[in-house]
Amino acid sequence: MKIKQLLLLLLASCALPLALAAQSAFSFVEQDRNFVAGTYGIYPEKDLPQLTPAPQGYEPFYISHYGRHGSRYLNDMKGYMEPYKTLHQADSLGMLTDLGKMALREIRLYIADAEGRWGDLAEKGKVQQRRIAHRMLQNFPEVFSDGAFVDARSTIVTRCVLSMGSSVLQLVKERPNLKVSMNNSYSDMWYMNRQDKSLRAAASTQSSQKVFASFLEKRWNQDRLMTLLFNDMDYVRQHVDKVWFVYYLMKAALTQQNTDRSDEPNPLLHLFTSEDSYLYWLVENAWSYIHSGFCELNGAKQPYLQVYLLRKMIDEADSVINSQQHGASLRFGHETVLLPLVCLMGINGYDLRTDKFEELEQKGWWANRVYPMAGNLQIVFYRKNASDRNPLLKVLVNEKEATLPLPSDLAPYYRWSDFRNFYLRKVAEGESVLSATKR
Repeated sequence: MKIKQLLLLLLASCALPLALAAQSAFSFVEQDRNFVAGTYGIYPEKDLPQLTPAPQGYEPFYISHYGRHGSRYLNDMKGYMEPYKTLHQADSLGMLTDLGKMALREIRLYIADAEGRWGDLAEKGKVQQRRIAHRMLQNFPEVFSDGAFVDARSTIVTRCVLSMGSSVLQLVKERPNLKVSMNNSYSDMWYMNRQDKSLRAAASTQSSQKVFASFLEKRWNQDRLMTLLFNDMDYVRQHVDKVWFVYYLMKAALTQQNTDRSDEPNPLLHLFTSEDSYLYWLVENAWSYIHSGFCELNGAKQPYLQVYLLRKMIDEADSVINSQQHGASLRFGHETVLLPLVCLMGINGYDLRTDKFEELEQKGWWANRVYPMAGNLQIVFYRKNASDRNPLLKVLVNEKEATLPLPSDLAPYYRWSDFRNFYLRKVAEGESVLSATKR
């Protein structure tokens, strides 16, 4: 019997039912198994909505942007080696089924393709950045009219530098009279990708670890998959760490959509049912909330690290507004900045504070909607004329209009004075929290 036929038969006979009423993420999983890829999700550029026209008399003149690098390979071998070592050892002892041997062959192909390219920007990642830049030009042509500036900066990581280059090359190709500068320097890292080891370590408190472990245990039963891949369950019980083996196996399968092998068949994905994938999404979403959200299990502090970036964005916007310039500040970095920045700003309700992971899905805290490969935040400014000192703005997350925790009679547009005052208070609040954390 062919592998595909065997797989379908086993899935049909072994699949476990799951009560999923009123759990809306599951419908996305059924439509596209790659939906659950989280940080390895592909940029969602299909069916982007029409943008709300600006109020009469207003034109865009400035964009303040922070974007994640485009699609990349895994950062290191661990994501592949964890399942590879488990499968290879079992195979050497005759403990794999035909499907298990298929999984081992696939992992070997993944490793061969990624060798020497760990963390590299894939060609797909360059294309994503070019397309985003093209749509930015289409949506806001006034921002990029002749003589406009483009101040592009990236972190020092190569995939971010290349993402910046891909975006800027597209802009210059379509608007050759732009005044462009590009920089990647340690001197910008204090706000582009600020690190705080003590704050990062504080994310994993005993309380958060305990609640997460309980959440994981209730939602991560992988016995069905063990029977698909191994022919001896006693061996599995003694030698296989089911939780991490399955986690990395699914992660390995999901990363392939980002690589240069993305157009090839991906049989590993078919090992997992929609229920498996949905449970993986729940667990990944909770993990992202612990490390990027206002999680009350660890003091609700993680997003405050982005106050330096937010203040920088406000200061640079002030400078552009007061100088009567037009153009764009483009910043290329990482999901570990983008998601907590969105949380800090309370965009689309991502400033949610809770100690219950079960609330995240229901209340719309879906990390994968914010930080796919090439995910980005754009703050677009509009003014009546060059002397306008209180322009309007709107916020786009992955090119979709977003809401802010601010009053506005023009939503999705907001007044700069309201935005500036509110977020300067938020910055001061965050600086106070960070200062207290260090004491």
